[in-house]
Amino acid sequence: MNYQSQKKIGALFFLSLIILIFSNCASSEKKDAAFIDRLLPAPVDGGFAMDDYWIWGSSVIKGEDGKYHMFADRWHKDLGFESWVTHSQVVHAVADKPEGPYTFSDVTLPPRGKEYFDGLVTHNPRVIKYDGLYYIYYFGTTYDYPVPQPGEKRVDDWFEKAWMNKRIGLAWSASPYGPWERADKPVLEPREGKWDSSITTNPSPVVNPKTGKILLMYKSSTGSSAPPLLLGVAEADSPRGEYRRLSDDPIFRFDTAENQDNDVEDPFVWFNGEEYELIMKDRFGHICGEEGGGVHATSPDGVNWTLSDPVKAYSKTIAWDNGTTTHQANFERPFLLMEDGVPAYFFAATGTGPSPWNFEKTWNMVIPLKK
Repeated sequence: MNYQSQKKIGALFFLSLIILIFSNCASSEKKDAAFIDRLLPAPVDGGFAMDDYWIWGSSVIKGEDGKYHMFADRWHKDLGFESWVTHSQVVHAVADKPEGPYTFSDVTLPPRGKEYFDGLVTHNPRVIKYDGLYYIYYFGTTYDYPVPQPGEKRVDDWFEKAWMNKRIGLAWSASPYGPWERADKPVLEPREGKWDSSITTNPSPVVNPKTGKILLMYKSSTGSSAPPLLLGVAEADSPRGEYRRLSDDPIFRFDTAENQDNDVEDPFVWFNGEEYELIMKDRFGHICGEEGGGVHATSPDGVNWTLSDPVKAYSKTIAWDNGTTTHQANFERPFLLMEDGVPAYFFAATGTGPSPWNFEKTWNMVIPLKK
């Protein structure tokens, strides 16, 4: 081999090495890119709101009719925002496109009697489709005192009873418009003497397409005023169960002896074809650096989770499509609408008012994501 040929081979090898290095760097950057970098400006006129109602906690699915169906919480404004725990109902709204605006259609899960575990309140829905049926996971509660009326002063003991009776329920239908059939018993009960001894609530289900099984993440604690809030995980062969806890312990522990309030809530879980991912709310900001901001994590099995680097998934500072930016006092219940297995739209409950949890208006907003 002559000198010129050796030079050409050496140059080609060097060029291939450079391409490989840059390719690996690009792949690494893509893998390690923060979820927050995918958020685009939010449409000012998107989402779902109703003038006379508090609106909260959305979950959206595309129906066979080509429309987008949102399941959300509502209760009348005359009752005050804190009455979610005594008056919330899961309702159904419809839009022609994912970002909305959504228009109210019907009440999906109305009161059905104090004798049922979810007889007076339904809240925080999450919808999936499985074997041709629509399934809504939610939490329901009931209580043994008179239903509070507008203008009545809150009775703390009553509020706590309703809070402590929260249990995860399940409803199913062949159509997003119903009729809906409900399970008469909760999907998961609390466990006496365990970390989840008080409630089961805020379900986040995901279907594993490789196994057909349902992974269900949920929230609990040891009492209504006992920090921290913790997350557990269960699994079932199909939506109607039986659900088996995959771990006796919470899947995350951020609290310490000095700071028990260091915790998370409101997970949304999905399967990306290879592993599970989630986003969830960092209640006090000690994990992602922003109180009420979002955390991103991944897991091979839904039980053992690794925080992403960078970890931040979303912020309460919102860029709108009219060029303005706001910092929302509250940004809750994150939900992702998937397209072809990839997150395409981010939904969250938010509101305006003089201070956090002191609202004048609440609604479910939507943020498109970079593909």
